[in-house]
Amino acid sequence: MRAPPAPPSVAAAGGLRILLLGLPLAGVLLHHDGHVIEQAVLSRADAVGRRRLTRRLGADRVRLRAAADDAWIVQTAERLRPDLVVSWFWTTRVPMAAVRAARLGGFGVHPSLLPRHRGADPYFAALDAGDAETGVTAHRLEADYDTGAILGSRRLAIDPSWNAWRLARALDRPSLALLRDTVARFARGEPVDEREQDAALATEAPAPDDDACALRFGWTTERLLCRIRALAPAPGAFTEIGDTMVAVHAARAAASFPRVLAPGEAAVVAGRAVVRTADGALELLEGEIDDEPADAKAFADLVARTQGLVVG
Repeated sequence: MRAPPAPPSVAAAGGLRILLLGLPLAGVLLHHDGHVIEQAVLSRADAVGRRRLTRRLGADRVRLRAAADDAWIVQTAERLRPDLVVSWFWTTRVPMAAVRAARLGGFGVHPSLLPRHRGADPYFAALDAGDAETGVTAHRLEADYDTGAILGSRRLAIDPSWNAWRLARALDRPSLALLRDTVARFARGEPVDEREQDAALATEAPAPDDDACALRFGWTTERLLCRIRALAPAPGAFTEIGDTMVAVHAARAAASFPRVLAPGEAAVVAGRAVVRTADGALELLEGEIDDEPADAKAFADLVARTQGLVVG
């Protein structure tokens, strides 16, 4: 991917010395913008951009999270005394001693409109809640996740067809743009407005546990579709058809279904598996059956074999 143009006036103002924590693509782009990545600690070994960043910085200035505990990060920050600590998809708490060692402190970009959906999986939370809009937020790093003062944000309408993977991809570009713009404002010495988050508006977005991955057909059709989109393509929303565990990755509201079905009961209608919900029915389109890929026909065949036994 060719790097987009640097934000205006960064070169004229001079770049910042940065300690980067997270994914390497942020380091590649900030380096392109004229900033000095004094040290990068990467949260994933297989992340896009690792080789490019290593070529630009040298192997000694790129380290994996597995080889850099909090004590090493703090010692490195205190030795380097960077201008700024930047976090982009860093998956653990940033040691506050490292942030305090930087002249301008530190900030990260979170893929939600804070204080809504603080936590590890804002993609799941936004889709599961049926949000029409989400976005990205630049915020100060604090000891508690995603609680720091807001430095800026960008909004994004959620396409009703998106699953969690597509939402995450759609937020990558505005997230990187906001990251670069915020670093550029610091580099130019501009006043950076800091707005404290309203804790009363905060919602939590933990990673979904087994209970959150379950489909409950006493819910409405729309509620179930939100849950399916929020968990697709992985780990998938789970239920059982007869004694068989299935994951549903895509579904839609059924145009017709036998009215005699109770919520959770399944039937084959026009060659498709449909499951009764609280206010209609779902047509199962894609997913997995016993961990093997399944299409609409496979779901219909399974329902036919179980003779419409209760689902879930």
